[in-house]
Amino acid sequence: MKILVVDDDPQIRDVVSIALTRAEFTVVTASDAKLALIHANREAPDLIVLDVGLPEMDGFEVCRKIRATSDVPILFLTARDDEVDRVVGLELGADDYVTKPFSPRELVARIRAILKRVQGGGASRAVSHGAITLNMAAHTCKVAGQDVSLTGTEMKVLAKLMQAQGKAVSRVALINDLWGASSAVSDRTLDSHLRNLRAKLATAGAQDAIQTIHGVGVRMTL
Repeated sequence: MKILVVDDDPQIRDVVSIALTRAEFTVVTASDAKLALIHANREAPDLIVLDVGLPEMDGFEVCRKIRATSDVPILFLTARDDEVDRVVGLELGADDYVTKPFSPRELVARIRAILKRVQGGGASRAVSHGAITLNMAAHTCKVAGQDVSLTGTEMKVLAKLMQAQGKAVSRVALINDLWGASSAVSDRTLDSHLRNLRAKLATAGAQDAIQTIHGVGVRMTL
């Protein structure tokens, strides 16, 4: 699988590239936003490791531009350990967020977890709930026949809720199912993905499709 690594620090690029190559990934690198956008389009990577602190155009803006045309998984890499930045990144459609300094081994594990979540375990047939139709294998979502572009994590969240057939799924169960019981993912991360998912479904005509039941969990309402 191919990973695009975007960072203006050549030492960081080398460390990440070596770790990913040893993990048997194909690696493409970019040192700035312009090259990142070119490679994201030309190389069709399976995942992008994207530094937030890029010169001229920051990683958030690069993510916005990529998200306009692609749902490729994006993992932010940043020196800023600010919760606001983390939430902003997730709201833009990032799948994970790793703070520098980092363990190359942990980074590889995070990348593998994202790829597994996005590409593995999907049912081959479409499932429906109300006006929403989801096909994990084809990575498609439709609302009353209208295509809705979702990230891999948003697809997984929606699939878990649809599989519950209207029953509430606890927030802990969602986090454990999607990221693993030993992950450090917080409620704020889940909230960001749920907020993005609700907004996309609402834009396609499925307003209030996902309901939060305080103290219980989250469920589909259609």
